Amino acid sequence: MRPRIADVAREAGVSKTAVSFAFNSPDRLSSDTAERIRRVAEELGYSPNPVARMLSQGETLTIGVLTPQALSVIFSNPFFAAFSEGVAVAAEESGYALYFISPLHGSLARAMSRATVDGVVAIGLSDDHPEVEQIRRAGVPIVMVDSTALPGLGSIEVDDVGGARTAAEHVIGLGHREVLVIGVEPPAPGTGMEPGGVVARRLRGYRQAFAAIGSRITDDRVLVGPASIEGGKAVLAKAWAAGSRPTAILAMSDAMAIGAMRALRELGVSVPDDVSVVGFDDIDLAQQVDPPLTTVHQPIRRKGEEAVAVLLAMVRGRDGGKPEHRRLDTRLIVRGSTGPVRRP
Repeated sequence: MRPRIADVAREAGVSKTAVSFAFNSPDRLSSDTAERIRRVAEELGYSPNPVARMLSQGETLTIGVLTPQALSVIFSNPFFAAFSEGVAVAAEESGYALYFISPLHGSLARAMSRATVDGVVAIGLSDDHPEVEQIRRAGVPIVMVDSTALPGLGSIEVDDVGGARTAAEHVIGLGHREVLVIGVEPPAPGTGMEPGGVVARRLRGYRQAFAAIGSRITDDRVLVGPASIEGGKAVLAKAWAAGSRPTAILAMSDAMAIGAMRALRELGVSVPDDVSVVGFDDIDLAQQVDPPLTTVHQPIRRKGEEAVAVLLAMVRGRDGGKPEHRRLDTRLIVRGSTGPVRRP
């Protein structure tokens, strides 16, 4: 039979409460007593029931990672793998496990109601998502990543406007004026472009650069799709079939940029001789494609680490549990996928 807490208490000559203290609150015992109890427990093969420990301590030592899209979709974007690596490293260093939360039968609120976690890192959750208020009422600390900062919640973002502006200035400097912007579609059907969200911020940066030279990126030059390689490929193929002939593509994610490059190759269009392509993220794959992708670097893994740091400060009540807002820098990385515009 599995040894019980009463068996440990009897062998160690202490109360069951003392055994509980030895595992959950050792500072309430002398170091010798706590060590002796744990030694007896090890000899008997006893380990605390994790569920009972969770109930007694009021914590799960688990962090939730919430995504507004199905995991099968989100994991197809290499960006999310790098971000999750940063979250995992920071969580494990603090003794926390991870729990991925995605829509359950189409409902994020239903998924949240079944998640037993101490706090949540929510990535790409827009403030106009139909269930955002239900999620906020769940009563757990939440840090928003790549979203609009909401009152009472922590947030992590990068300089999306500045990064996008430098990308556009780069292709402008190469002589490009006919551009196609490939953006990320809203996570929930029926929702529009969130004014303070990542897509709107990056589009604003692109447009600022072109406005500075007296030009415009009109709405018909902005197309959206899933943030994946296949998503970028499909968007470019659709635009090309509709007669669009840009000399440069500004993609809001590296995965979409790589997909667009693959579509161009299948169409017999050379990158960068015929069309230049710029991404955003600087995922590991960006250096491996042919030609290597020019992109806006953002600290993806660090973003995950910072999100966990802000969340745990809220969970542990540091600074009165007040949410913190952090913004990280971006920079342009020029590689082989961009070149001068080809003159007629």
